[in-house]
Amino acid sequence: MSYTGDVTHGGPPAVRELDRLTVSKLSVGPMDNNAYLLRCRDSGAQVLIDAANEAPRLLDLIGDAGLTSVVTTHRHMDHWVALEEVVATTGAQALVHADDAEGLPIAAQALTDGDTVTVGEQTLEVIHVKGHTPGSIALLYRDPAGTPHLFTGDSLFPGGVGNTDRDPQRFGQLIDDVEHKLFDRLPDDTWFYPGHGADSTLGAERASLPQWRARGW
Repeated sequence: MSYTGDVTHGGPPAVRELDRLTVSKLSVGPMDNNAYLLRCRDSGAQVLIDAANEAPRLLDLIGDAGLTSVVTTHRHMDHWVALEEVVATTGAQALVHADDAEGLPIAAQALTDGDTVTVGEQTLEVIHVKGHTPGSIALLYRDPAGTPHLFTGDSLFPGGVGNTDRDPQRFGQLIDDVEHKLFDRLPDDTWFYPGHGADSTLGAERASLPQWRARGW
């Protein structure tokens, strides 16, 4: 069955086999957070994006292959409930943007815009997308054999940008960063994986950018 990104809470992961990377998407916790396990198909090294909740299910997904690092997309609690247990069990390095580091329950290595996170022989680019939180990030994987893949946390969803509590300054920062750092840089076939719910592509959302900006959320 081809990958659609559809997952249900308590259900099996949705698995996408790219040429050099395997993406496994799992829905966890009462807020149906998406956690993403990335595995390098050459080395077997693994990285988890958002140890959001339900540590036993995440550890079962990780399996015996171990974990190199856990990247937290932003400091909101629903994205790190399982972080401490996953790190303690696997020995993985916790990573988060420097501006959100104080919001995590454990010490984490600080990331900044333009840094890279290695997944075995593959790399993810850290893109600082400020507004949902001060240190929110997206992670970009440029598939050498296909389209770009973008993990957006709670900064970009199908249908709009993340919550900014109707604060005009925060919304302005977020919509600007999403437009200029993501849509302006990446092609329409870029597939993005948000922190909750369904996936989409930049092309499917691009025409709605003026509407999002006009409505202010």
